[in-house]
Amino acid sequence: MTLTQLKHLVALAQWGSFAQTAKAVFLTQPALTRSIQSLEDELGGKLFDRMGRRIGLTPFGQEVLQRARLLVSDADALKRLGAGLDQGLTGKLRMGLGSGPGLLFSGVMMSHMATQHPRLQLSLSRGNTETLLRALKEQELDAAVIDVRAMRPSSDFEVTHTFEMQGAFMVRAGHPLLKRKSVSLEDIKVFPIASTPLSDEVARMLMATYGPQANPDDLVTLRSDETSHIVEVARQSDAVVLSIVAAGPDLRILNMKPELKATAKFGLVTLAKRQPAPALRIVHEQLPVWIAALQSA
Repeated sequence: MTLTQLKHLVALAQWGSFAQTAKAVFLTQPALTRSIQSLEDELGGKLFDRMGRRIGLTPFGQEVLQRARLLVSDADALKRLGAGLDQGLTGKLRMGLGSGPGLLFSGVMMSHMATQHPRLQLSLSRGNTETLLRALKEQELDAAVIDVRAMRPSSDFEVTHTFEMQGAFMVRAGHPLLKRKSVSLEDIKVFPIASTPLSDEVARMLMATYGPQANPDDLVTLRSDETSHIVEVARQSDAVVLSIVAAGPDLRILNMKPELKATAKFGLVTLAKRQPAPALRIVHEQLPVWIAALQSA
């Protein structure tokens, strides 16, 4: 079901004729007929009774029409609001970004707003998951992109646009461990190991793969809330970093045995049942584009 199909339904109910409606919506009559038939097939009932050249709504069609009119009206209102935002007439957006998302999206988000919405007021806040969720709950932020595996189950929040990024043990080019065909946990423990705070789920995965000695509380020797910090340490020293691969594209992935099959899971988090900030629709539209660009890099 599409908004276009609902608009065709509303128009056909208004004109009462496929021929006249087709002209009004700039379609051929067969195309309009296919649109309505597809909508009827999806909804599971007839919307119109054909009476010669005229048509009339069925009882089922009358109920659907009422809801369709509301949806079309809301969509038109959003479009008008969006037009205002596109022109830079209105809009403020307060975004929170966790450590990994902050490194990945801060620059591209600010660049997009600067070029496409130059009068939109964008504020970016960085912090750990707990801090950003608290700010969301207190309505100090409109949304946050964070590690959703670090969230506790709560009806206070709504999570959308979830995506996963590959994780790995990585080192700088020229690191001594790169001379080995495969690397064990004991091999990397000879060196400092840097990481951001890991969720309980990732910690359990590490210990399931490498045993109790992979408990992050004991394994990690350099810990920071900022992914950029730990990546930079790996660039400047022999430290081994455990992070998402996209955070350090210039680093080399170690060939771990057993293989590390780990991902970080991020998502866009908003406060449930709260009217979203109008400008947030820009993030809803662009975030999948930015994610796709990272995953294809």
